[in-house]
Amino acid sequence: MPVSRERDLRIGCRLAHLAGLAAALGLVGGASAQPPTARLMDWPDLLGRPMPAATERIAYGPGPLQVADLWLPDGKGPFPVVLMVHGGCWRSGVAKLSIMNYIAEDLRRRGIAVWNVEYRGVDRPGGGYPGTFEDVAAAADLLARIGPAHHLKSERIVALGHSAGGHLVLWLAARRRLPAASPLAAAHPLPIAAVVSLGGLPDLKVVRALGDASCGGETVAKLVGEPSPGRPDVYADTSPAELGAGVDREVLINGPEDPIAPPAMGEAYAAKMRAKGARIRQITIPDTGHVELIAPGTAAWAKVAETVEALLERSR
Repeated sequence: MPVSRERDLRIGCRLAHLAGLAAALGLVGGASAQPPTARLMDWPDLLGRPMPAATERIAYGPGPLQVADLWLPDGKGPFPVVLMVHGGCWRSGVAKLSIMNYIAEDLRRRGIAVWNVEYRGVDRPGGGYPGTFEDVAAAADLLARIGPAHHLKSERIVALGHSAGGHLVLWLAARRRLPAASPLAAAHPLPIAAVVSLGGLPDLKVVRALGDASCGGETVAKLVGEPSPGRPDVYADTSPAELGAGVDREVLINGPEDPIAPPAMGEAYAAKMRAKGARIRQITIPDTGHVELIAPGTAAWAKVAETVEALLERSR
């Protein structure tokens, strides 16, 4: 990316983050910034709804956060499956997998199984580098092993992530591109057919430059780890923008009123990936912020669900 363009993107993103900080980190409340044409959803608008429950919780590691929830549709299957990762600035104290329960239940009712992943954030023992990445990778690989017993169509998995989870699903899809010397490299990572990033944060260099008033600064520093003689570039095995697109089908969905991940962030990532030959689809949904993207009943979620079904080849 040209220096001037990257600078302008960072300035624009910083202003958006500062304007929406209370909403970004305010899972316990706080008023959202409101666009002139419509009131944006805030977290209490979503989390105040009755919370649906998963079919089963399965551990992929010994820690309390090393679990994933399985959502199974009614019937015998086999079921198409979505691997889901939540956001929250990579911090367990900001958000947990339950914020995705509403869309997991919506997909379940559509006949789609969901594997909703929890992980250790940078604010928890063992989180950061490499633990956070090791967690989502272990959860993903377990999905392949449990698929047959739960009648899942594991041969075509769509990975869907929101906010920081958008970064993590893009990273999961790109695991085959990891440097061989990386401790995160694996011989046979779970194959992912397509990725849907909802208000995602794909370029960790850009996010880090936004500073501590956002999801950047020290949060990203803990996420990517310290450079060392054997690992001088901390983004080479952590940032999708450096790894390159991991699959042929990546869809970036954003809201123009999103203070956490404005469309410009996705546009910059898409331009970088297209320059490397990747096919990236971008969708911007009017009158949409950050929460609408994972809120059933909104125009944003309707478009997301339609996109997921198409990627699973259910509506083509």
